[in-house]
Amino acid sequence: MPYLSSASEINQFITECTQRNILWLDTEVADFKAKKPRLSLIQVLDNPNDMSGERNFILDVLEQPDVVANFISEIMVNPTIEKVFHNAKYDLKFLGAKNTKNVTCTLEMAKEIPYYILPVPNYQLRTLATTICNFPNINKQEQSSDWGQRPLTAAQINYAYFDCIYLAQVHQKLLGLSKQVNIPAIDEDIQLLTARYQEIEEQYKLLHSEIEHLEERLKKAMQAQNTWETPVFKLSSYERATLKVAFNDLAEFIHAQGINLNFPVTLTKTLQKDLGDNLDKLNIVEEKITSFRLNSRNQENEE
Repeated sequence: MPYLSSASEINQFITECTQRNILWLDTEVADFKAKKPRLSLIQVLDNPNDMSGERNFILDVLEQPDVVANFISEIMVNPTIEKVFHNAKYDLKFLGAKNTKNVTCTLEMAKEIPYYILPVPNYQLRTLATTICNFPNINKQEQSSDWGQRPLTAAQINYAYFDCIYLAQVHQKLLGLSKQVNIPAIDEDIQLLTARYQEIEEQYKLLHSEIEHLEERLKKAMQAQNTWETPVFKLSSYERATLKVAFNDLAEFIHAQGINLNFPVTLTKTLQKDLGDNLDKLNIVEEKITSFRLNSRNQENEE
């Protein structure tokens, strides 16, 4: 677990990193709740299979803006190096922002995987590392510790060290799961998909029906018993207000006020019927959208 703090050794390491195809990265930020948070550490792993710590580097960049600028120019904006983060939007605030190229975010990767393949309560790195990588007893207490203090505690360094290991392992697992989702349509086995669809269709109908029924019963029971919150549910009410005006009144008002409202109006079937032959007198632009609906042959037979 190399801990680099001098500008010369960090810059030398940055030069070495330019030869890598992919890096797993994390940051720790001092005063993260303040108006001007300060970048404290950059953690870099260049070998996801190394669990010894030899290829997991901690760069102490606190109050070293030139070193950070060098890291950004040599690594972050380099399109040939893939940079992997979890919740990349946050880290990029301190590492090049919109100028960065070739960035992968495991948070976004996880969100793209359907729940039935990745059934997790949330997409935090700790949750993913525990659920799909079987890392036990992950301690995140140091996450909100004082990263502006020097020297850092052993607990802080240990925390910073493990984050990139978790990240790399989660990334590898997500890549595998993504292959189950992103199969090219031309390569799909339609018979296999149909068989699986039929296998779960009846189960889905039963569960969906029961959930809807239970939801209505719960809402009525909680209202009747004046119970607005339970350990599982919170009952809330809302009102939706819609402003409506007669079309003729609106047209007359716009004409009288000289207001220019030049935007297209969607002609519903009702409006088209009301306009009748007058449709031919309007400059109508027709937009066509082709969509597809999957219909069950059983439903067609029933109809």
